[in-house]
Amino acid sequence: MTSFLNTIRNRRSIYSLGRNTTLTEEEITELIKEAVKQSPSAFNAQEPRVITLFGDAHEKLWEITEQALEPLTPAEAFGNTKQKLAGFKAALGTAMFFNDVDTTKQLQEQFTLYADNFPAWAEQSNGIATANTWTTLAEAGIGANLQHYNPVIDEAVAKEWEVPTNWRLRSQLVFGSPEAPASAKDFLADNYRFQVFK
Repeated sequence: MTSFLNTIRNRRSIYSLGRNTTLTEEEITELIKEAVKQSPSAFNAQEPRVITLFGDAHEKLWEITEQALEPLTPAEAFGNTKQKLAGFKAALGTAMFFNDVDTTKQLQEQFTLYADNFPAWAEQSNGIATANTWTTLAEAGIGANLQHYNPVIDEAVAKEWEVPTNWRLRSQLVFGSPEAPASAKDFLADNYRFQVFK
């Protein structure tokens, strides 16, 4: 077993997160930047964009999310939703992942033979960058979980942080100190997922 595979094994969804990290905000920001920069993308397009939030900005994101979800959630269920969002707010920070849609459009125009594939490839690149960031943070002792409140919060997020109009929000990686272990993870039997031919 390689050390990389062991690191992947340790990357789990941690929902009980706090702010008791030994790394500074600047060190965490550098880890996120380097993980994204070193992630592959089709045609080296580098579509993923990231806005990292700490402190008041991080808390503001989850207040925005609560305000956006309240009118869309049945009253009897909103208490659970609010509690879940409070857990995200209690974490140290959030990295919001975006795709630069202008880059994708330019590639579609430049390489028309592959035009239909570029949006999917952009999503794959974003997923790789997100997973690499998540794994990098896990290796540094920082827990995280991945959320997808887009497109419900897109407009408010764009307004609050003056997000460029060509950046499309894809996910929110909440991170902080692990305050409780991840729950057990079950796996499908290998024969359902893998095939080998010779």
